[in-house]
Amino acid sequence: MRRSFSEYLAALPLPALMIDGSERIVAANDEATALIGRGIIGRNFVTMLRQPGLIDAIEAVLSDSRPRTAAYLANDGVQDTTFQVSARVIAAENVILLCFLDVTHLEQAGQMRRDFVANVSHELRTPLTALMGFIETLRGPAREDAAARDRFLDIMEGEAGRMNRLVGDLLSLSRVEGDERVRPRDEVDLTEILSSVLRTLKPLAADADVVLEAGFGEAPIKMMGDADQLMQVFTNLVENAIKYAASGKRVRLETETVAREPSLRAAGVRVRVIDYGPGVDAVHLPRLTERFYRADSHRSRALGGTGLGLAIVKHIINRHRGRLRVDSELGAGTCFTVILPLSAVPSPSQSAV
Repeated sequence: MRRSFSEYLAALPLPALMIDGSERIVAANDEATALIGRGIIGRNFVTMLRQPGLIDAIEAVLSDSRPRTAAYLANDGVQDTTFQVSARVIAAENVILLCFLDVTHLEQAGQMRRDFVANVSHELRTPLTALMGFIETLRGPAREDAAARDRFLDIMEGEAGRMNRLVGDLLSLSRVEGDERVRPRDEVDLTEILSSVLRTLKPLAADADVVLEAGFGEAPIKMMGDADQLMQVFTNLVENAIKYAASGKRVRLETETVAREPSLRAAGVRVRVIDYGPGVDAVHLPRLTERFYRADSHRSRALGGTGLGLAIVKHIINRHRGRLRVDSELGAGTCFTVILPLSAVPSPSQSAV
């Protein structure tokens, strides 16, 4: 009968094992031995599982034969993993069947939601606290002080604008996440979009004493895309380059089309936003597109950043089945490279049809 136990467990796609009435493990599939360890057959389950919550659940099932669930924590060598363990009695064989379901992704999603709520609350609490404090001051000590009133109102306007930008970026992030799996169906001219971005940001660059350089010609670059979202991507990247790297005095926007882009395995276009400012420490590069992550938190807030811009950029690029690469060297500037697939150009015979 033990052989049939092993055959049954081998057919299961999840780690699974069986425990008999003597509290010993009598069968386990390969997935279970990879998770818990080899040589577990015949061993007492307490010595092999060693996690109080799971052990208590198994002992309760042995006592009253009612199904239980418990968590089992492990590590796959790369990250901590969480399993939901289901313990049920197979009465005919007088054994308990344990199945381990990997719920790590659910735990991570839950943690991301908790972190997101905490970050949003923190980002809103600071300007709200400032507004409440200034309102109280204007109603009290500064009621008749015109100079203080004007100064406080300017600060309140800035804080309200900061909250407005945050709410706007949250709504934008929600929209792009909702559309991420829907591929764009419109053909757009990337050259026209990039030219429009440079025209729009020219006044901002002039105020910062930064020269915008166009490293692309007038030839159309056709691709399937959402014009508004692509405009948002490159506006965000160029605006960031102007704000955070103004010391470099110039920002360059250039394109390069390739017949076969290795990362896409298809024809593509590389759009580079290059600044010559202070650069970003390599330790920050892998996390730049995380929500609310800032390489320089104080400076970002001072410049009106919400910490969501690059997260929005990442989701829009994902929707376009593209890639984002960031290269930077301290003291030598930063290059954001957006890699996008090009739409197929119809042949003359296809056009005739």
